[in-house]
Amino acid sequence: MVMNTLDTSILARAMNNGLIACEAVNIRDYTLKKNNRVDDYTYGGGAGMLMQAQPVYDCWKSIQDRLPKKSRVVFLTPQGRVFNQKIAEDLSKEDDLILLCGHYEGIDERVLDEIVTDNISIGDYVLTGGELPAIILVDAISRFVPGVLGNESSASTDSFQDGLLEYPQYSRPEVWHDKRVPEILMSGDHARVDAWRLEQSIERTKERRPDLYKSFLAK
Repeated sequence: MVMNTLDTSILARAMNNGLIACEAVNIRDYTLKKNNRVDDYTYGGGAGMLMQAQPVYDCWKSIQDRLPKKSRVVFLTPQGRVFNQKIAEDLSKEDDLILLCGHYEGIDERVLDEIVTDNISIGDYVLTGGELPAIILVDAISRFVPGVLGNESSASTDSFQDGLLEYPQYSRPEVWHDKRVPEILMSGDHARVDAWRLEQSIERTKERRPDLYKSFLAK
């Protein structure tokens, strides 16, 4: 699931050009149980199965032993801090990252205490596993790696980068369905265009994300 998704479009080109490297490692390959099982019943009862500490730890160790220094380990969990643009930018500064994907009812707490450095959620809902959140993190983080987007200014003008939503954008033709591109964008006056874009970002944030607007005003 992970590599089939990442091996397309912009991220595929980034990997082919050596700008980023991604590897999916199967925790099942490190189990000591028959039939490649990595889960068992939870102590204390309850529904569902839990991933055991041993295969998770051995899988992590096999990766960490190949890296030049101790790497941050991100556990994708609905109990983590909610992922955002600032976290993506922070993680992009790391040479290596290990993303740990859970399944079933989660992972034995003891191995999480031992290896995990960051608990991250992509929202207040529950998925069947951590693979999709991991793909989202890779995509968002990779945008900050020089050369991945081609245009180095793209990431710096994204929504959330300055605490605001991105301003509306327009392309050709000048008129479409009787809707005309704002005149100011064709004025050639970069200072006025920048001021208009900031104004639009503020208004859009105020309308669509009052929580972000409140934080912006508090700065």
